[in-house]
Amino acid sequence: MTTRTNFPSGADQCAAWLTLPQGEGPHPVVLLVHGGGATHDMALGQYERWFSAAGLAVVAFDFRHLGESGGEPRQLMNLRRYLEDIEAALAFIRTRPELDARRIALWGTSFGASHVVATAARRRDIAAAVVQCPILQGRAPALSAGLGPLLRMTGPILSDLLRAALGLGRRYVQLVGRPGDLAFVTAAGALEGWHSVMPAGYRFDNRVPAASGLGLLFYDAAAMARRVTCPLLVCVSDQEELMDPAIAARVARAAPRGIARHYPAGHFSVYHPPLVERIVKDQIEFLTEHLRPGHKRLHGVHESS
Repeated sequence: MTTRTNFPSGADQCAAWLTLPQGEGPHPVVLLVHGGGATHDMALGQYERWFSAAGLAVVAFDFRHLGESGGEPRQLMNLRRYLEDIEAALAFIRTRPELDARRIALWGTSFGASHVVATAARRRDIAAAVVQCPILQGRAPALSAGLGPLLRMTGPILSDLLRAALGLGRRYVQLVGRPGDLAFVTAAGALEGWHSVMPAGYRFDNRVPAASGLGLLFYDAAAMARRVTCPLLVCVSDQEELMDPAIAARVARAAPRGIARHYPAGHFSVYHPPLVERIVKDQIEFLTEHLRPGHKRLHGVHESS
């Protein structure tokens, strides 16, 4: 059963969804971290169902400025706030008696994989981490179609910086578009891929303040992999369109307890049959090995339910 709730982050509230498996808690929990500009409604429901059926609780949320969460301006991309929201989600988990805060896994998809690696690199209380179709360098999606489209953003970025400094309404551009569009991501097939994870009737707010992504261009979560001490499963899409898949494979090698699983997948085919069932099966095997659903912690010791 999934319950809609919320938790505070900064001065705003993040919309959150808590899915519990059958049986008595406290349950091990997987925190889902979505990709750039994506919201809970964009394909996360299937992972909530699959992971909870395997005995794992699941917490999902919308980042501030997106979806059902608060925050102005809307659609802001801000690395510091992304990481603050994940910390707030972890704090929320610790308040829930039905969740076992000593058995938390992070799961990140697309650009959310960067935030998972960055969080796991600085914390020692994460039991396991999983990333799929990972984007582990912020500049990779913006440069996936070459430098030219990014240079075309110079004018809108300068305009947005000025408007922000003057307290005026922000200058928006598309987050994702077709080749030739004025957008941050213009790789062939990217716009269709974004739409492929949206439910029927979903209204995708395909815009971002033009300057808000500048800091993300210098974000390199791949460089943090060697500091990830928890078990890390990297699901590598060998036909990845938005980042060189060799970077994902290197992250798995660099992490002390990292392992890579390779799939004949592009960035968006991981969400759809037939590959999604295969990938999730591998993820569940990994997560159940390290989170041990069906066991309770009593006085700090695992005992079978």
